[in-house]
Amino acid sequence: MKKGFFRLFVVFLVLTCSGCGNEADDRDAQNTNILHEPPFENLTDSISRFPQLAPLYSKRAELLSQHDRHDLATTDFKKAWELQPDETNALLLTTNLFLAGKEKDAIRLLKNCQQKFPGQPEFSRRLSEAYLQSGQTEAALQEYNALLAHDSTNFEAWYEKGVILAQQKDTLRAVQALENAYSLQPLQTYGVTLANIYAETKNPKAVVVCDQLIKKDSLQELTDAVFIKGIYFSNTNKQGLALEQFDDCIRRDWKFVEAYIEKGIILFKEDNMDEALKTFALAANVSNTYPDAYYWMGRCFEKIGKKEEARDSYSRALTFDRNFSEAGERLERLK
Repeated sequence: MKKGFFRLFVVFLVLTCSGCGNEADDRDAQNTNILHEPPFENLTDSISRFPQLAPLYSKRAELLSQHDRHDLATTDFKKAWELQPDETNALLLTTNLFLAGKEKDAIRLLKNCQQKFPGQPEFSRRLSEAYLQSGQTEAALQEYNALLAHDSTNFEAWYEKGVILAQQKDTLRAVQALENAYSLQPLQTYGVTLANIYAETKNPKAVVVCDQLIKKDSLQELTDAVFIKGIYFSNTNKQGLALEQFDDCIRRDWKFVEAYIEKGIILFKEDNMDEALKTFALAANVSNTYPDAYYWMGRCFEKIGKKEEARDSYSRALTFDRNFSEAGERLERLK
């Protein structure tokens, strides 16, 4: 019986391996067919005639990537890099490796390119991004520090470093890095990020940066700076000024739901329940799946003694966010 079982087991392994081989062959055949079909067939014919021309592989790889065939594109980008190992082909291959979900391969290539092209900072920048995408924040910080040691005017490195430090709750160093980025290149994104940290730490520089950004907005369409200015006033107990900013946000963009919420919270704290409830109801109309709107409607109903309406509001908040612990706790308290 043991010998019989062993023979059956061997037959099973042979059949299984044969099936695996067939599947691999089928995939290879399918990939070959794809390369001979539109829109790839012309480039495939050219590659057959001139197999040593790297630009042909790069062009086909870019076309494959545009059609979400990143696996096949990787093969072509690698061939182009093999035939013509320059900076352009290295960066193209790196980008494709990210798209194909091969971050480890991308990191290995970027480290190699740092050594091969020491005068090109783009590889260090890409390596920092690769570390960030793979959750290696300390390694990313080291790369940004190396970039800044080489060029202290690299505003992108200052900004990315500041964002990482802010995520790590290292507020002092985050502000320093973001201030450097904004002073070197006063972009809106940099200003908004810096002003947001200023506002959360009750730093009056928040108003200065926001006013700078608002002044540049001739069309009066910018909402982030106005909103952050409102947050600063709210955090520093200047509620009247805060309400003016949130109203301005809503005037500029009536779909800015966070402005309704912040405005409603101020009205709630001032015991102006009628206006607070109207404001939260407007937020729910703007975005009917926004859980905070229903939560705060529940708080208003609870405060004026309408327990049934409060329960319904908390339930709706939980419908759109099952992890909304505050809504869950208040619902349980009312049952």
